[in-house]
Amino acid sequence: MPEKHLFEYAVIRVVPCVAREEFLNVGVILYCAAKGFLQTAYHLDEARLRAFTKEVDITELEERLQALARICKGGKTGGTIGQLPVASRFRWLTATRSTVVQTSPVHPGLCTDPQDTLDRLYHQLVL
Repeated sequence: MPEKHLFEYAVIRVVPCVAREEFLNVGVILYCAAKGFLQTAYHLDEARLRAFTKEVDITELEERLQALARICKGGKTGGTIGQLPVASRFRWLTATRSTVVQTSPVHPGLCTDPQDTLDRLYHQLVL
């Protein structure tokens, strides 16, 4: 039987009007320390976002989500945060924020393959 590893994930949410606390799931960030895995998968559905508000800047949201992906990847392209250790990057990405792009609380689980788990959660929670 394949070895199972602890993983943690958070759902990435777009909150067009923070005061109303309505959100749309647009992505997932998954971290597995044992595998040194930190990745995100996301998709902006413009039609669904427009159901919340007509005043959403898709380009800006896409840039923010790309920044999250660069931080996950690590290195200089992820800026100062991207150069932190993997665990610190995950904690930074999932810290509580009052902004248009937020994450859910962190949830744990066990997996044999973090990439497969990320794909499954992305399809379950976003698409």
